[in-house]
Amino acid sequence: MLQTPLWKRILIWATVALGMVLAAPNLFYSRVEGHNDAAKAVEAAGFATVEQQAALDQWPGWMPSGIVNLGLDLRGGAHLLAEVQVADVYKARMDGLWPQVRDVLRDARDQVGSVRRQAVQVPYELRVEIENEAGMAAAVEAVRTLASNVITLTGVGQSDIDVTAEGNVLIVQLSEAERDAVDQRTIQQSLEIIRTRVDTAGTREPTIQRQGADRILIQVPGIGSATELKALIGTTAKLSFNPVVRRGAAEDQTPGAGNISLPSMDEEGVWYTVEEVPVVSGEDLTNAKGDFDQNGRPAVSFQFDARGARAFGDYTAQNIGAPFAIVLDGEVISAPVIQSHIPGGSGIITGNFSVEEANRLAVLLSAGALPASMTFLEERTIGPELGQDSIDAGRVATLVAAGSVSLLMIASYGLFGVFAVVALAINMTLIFGVMSMIGATLTLPGIAGLVLTIGMAVDANVLIYERIRDELRAGARNAARAIELGFERALSAIVDANVTTLITAGVLFFLGAGPVRGFAVTLAIGIITSVFTAMNVTRLIVTFWYNRRKPKTLVI
Repeated sequence: MLQTPLWKRILIWATVALGMVLAAPNLFYSRVEGHNDAAKAVEAAGFATVEQQAALDQWPGWMPSGIVNLGLDLRGGAHLLAEVQVADVYKARMDGLWPQVRDVLRDARDQVGSVRRQAVQVPYELRVEIENEAGMAAAVEAVRTLASNVITLTGVGQSDIDVTAEGNVLIVQLSEAERDAVDQRTIQQSLEIIRTRVDTAGTREPTIQRQGADRILIQVPGIGSATELKALIGTTAKLSFNPVVRRGAAEDQTPGAGNISLPSMDEEGVWYTVEEVPVVSGEDLTNAKGDFDQNGRPAVSFQFDARGARAFGDYTAQNIGAPFAIVLDGEVISAPVIQSHIPGGSGIITGNFSVEEANRLAVLLSAGALPASMTFLEERTIGPELGQDSIDAGRVATLVAAGSVSLLMIASYGLFGVFAVVALAINMTLIFGVMSMIGATLTLPGIAGLVLTIGMAVDANVLIYERIRDELRAGARNAARAIELGFERALSAIVDANVTTLITAGVLFFLGAGPVRGFAVTLAIGIITSVFTAMNVTRLIVTFWYNRRKPKTLVI
């Protein structure tokens, strides 16, 4: 008789049962998805609305609620390819360097005379005209004291600025090593800020990754349109609090040195002249969230860090009765008058907001400002109808593949082919159970991986059955011995074939992107589960049948 230890049988069937339980929520996809969305919202808010509670009641809390996430091509959503304008960061860097250059040259005024900044065409360059050309050497040495080391592994020992002279013009440039470092930091910061904004908006399984030197690919399933996605991530959201110099029409504004004129966001034709240097900026924010003001109108409440709170408190204490402007991306949201000292670093931003706009602004402020603007080179919106068509086509392809393989196995191996089909069904269940457990994303190429797995899963059974046939032809002393030897001697061939495929899946996952990785994940999970079901589940089924029937001869 064929025997399998009791502990091993229990472990195998327990694994199968666990896989079925984990895969079960996918049979009630929309119900479980609504339950999960409501659970996240309740966790964030701390309480449940009537609608959220109804959604929570749609699925038992004691049951697993993990489901296979649908990718962009199946659910529909938005696709963007953005180019980060790193030149903006260069320019900001040189604008910030100019006051320091001016100060060190002022200390050497007796040698260089007066200084004046010139316009430039290159964003990473600062050109300063000095009055006394004979003092150029002293000017170069003075400005070089502002240099610091590049903070990257490849830029060790190199300076962040290059200082040269051309006649009576002093030229300060970011060094090539520093530009490379700035590029890397800018792209990485943009990636993290975009990811934070998208995650905060509650989207599912977005794909956000770098492409090339200065491009970012953003794919977000389930979002309404590419326009909506651009509104969420494309805004730089640079917030600042600036002292107000005057308010009036555009033609009345003469900013003067150290000031800038900005339009009002809500009042058409109204402009504000404000001091260019802000009291505090969005970089000092630690938290921002959608709220309501004392009149019940949508607003955004905020909290500064210790440095910002101190600066904000000191300014309000010293300027009671004076207006100050809340500036967002070059527009004045509002310009309230300071009524009293505002300690603690907290406040509220009011404006002509809807609830949705207030929440979106809070998301942008909480995530931080993008370090540079972005140009969208490619944008696509994939409608949910097209995604449903892809799901239907994938379902048909999977059923046709499973049906064809099942018929072939039964025609080739009879009852043993039925055993292989049962193991195949269990294998597909385990694949969905594992994908649900790890929160994997199923894409259209992933469905192709499922179809491929169907053929590969029965391939292991074919190897086993052919080995059993060989043992019977070789004169195995009985059917039980032939079955035992068939499983044992087919193992090496099964492992060799699947390990090489698993290596291929690993290469696709680590070197591929987007849909290719989805295919690799599905393929890898299918390889592991197919080996498990072929070597363990099929063997238990065959063993159970043999011990019940005890056939004298074995017909495969």
